[in-house]
Amino acid sequence: MNSFVATLALGLLSVSLLLWGVIVLPRERWQIIASAPLEKVGSDSWRGLNLTWYGALSATAYQVAAIVFLALMGSIGIPLFMATLLTVGILLICVPSSKLIALAVEKKAHTFTVGGAAFTGLILLYPLILALNAVIAPLTGAAIPFVPALAALAVAYALGEGIGRLACISFGCCYGKPLADCTPTVRRLLRHRTFTFYGATRKAVYAGKLEGVPLLPIQAVTSAIYLMTAVAGFYLYLSLRFAAAALLTLTITQGWRVISEQFRADYRGEGAFTAYQIMAVVGVAVAALMVALTPATTGLTANITGGVAQLWTPGMLLALQGLWLVIFLYTGRSSVTGAQITFHLHAHRIE
Repeated sequence: MNSFVATLALGLLSVSLLLWGVIVLPRERWQIIASAPLEKVGSDSWRGLNLTWYGALSATAYQVAAIVFLALMGSIGIPLFMATLLTVGILLICVPSSKLIALAVEKKAHTFTVGGAAFTGLILLYPLILALNAVIAPLTGAAIPFVPALAALAVAYALGEGIGRLACISFGCCYGKPLADCTPTVRRLLRHRTFTFYGATRKAVYAGKLEGVPLLPIQAVTSAIYLMTAVAGFYLYLSLRFAAAALLTLTITQGWRVISEQFRADYRGEGAFTAYQIMAVVGVAVAALMVALTPATTGLTANITGGVAQLWTPGMLLALQGLWLVIFLYTGRSSVTGAQITFHLHAHRIE
């Protein structure tokens, strides 16, 4: 499989997923996947735990990002063992920080921030690679080159967050401003493309008091920009233009994070320029500095078929499925919503 075919396949999958999400996920029934009974209350009802599409899509985003990162690293000959250790290190940093940074910035215990998690992973990527190269490289005979690793992480992040923004559509979070509050030009361009949320458990409703109000579809716009950027970065990576892949992907995604805050109506922390916007700017600056100071990587070739093939083992497939399950249980068990469940027999089927 050559670079163009692989990029085309990734682009078609991304567009298909985006179209499905934009059409389906704003509907009220697409917030909760299932409710599981926990304890009986009264004679015939149970207190239930809601499992959300937000969690399922977030888990899918992390899983796809991990697959793409490992495949890109494998495509340039990085041993799977080392790439996996780096992936685990990044996840152990990013997953908890997505909640801790949201708690610190927004003062909310039941929310997540992908932007904060990405910033943490970006800042700590270089020390992680240094540690792995010092400890593991002597055993494997191969070291992880920093700029290709940064580029692979940037592409994987853009793709993962592009999918993750679909989760926000489902939960009604990260919502845009009311169309009525926007400029005439924006109103004219998006008047037939708004999101309107219904249901007391949607965040735009319970936090923003915006039930039935046409809102800017900022989640969909962000998802489209991130997915397209990921596809472009993917092609640049396979073309061995690692610095370009890293800087293009990070500049667009983090630049859009700064811009998109102006179109959102949800609470993002205090200040005209929020903590998340500061993280985005600092993250790009740090990445650009690290790329500039790192010697160019030469002598590599990219074989995406080989990178994907090394993932096709029972152990790796089970690990990736396990990652999905862990993230789903972490992000998909709703602590904001609850359920009261009753069970009954169908009278016409009783024999």
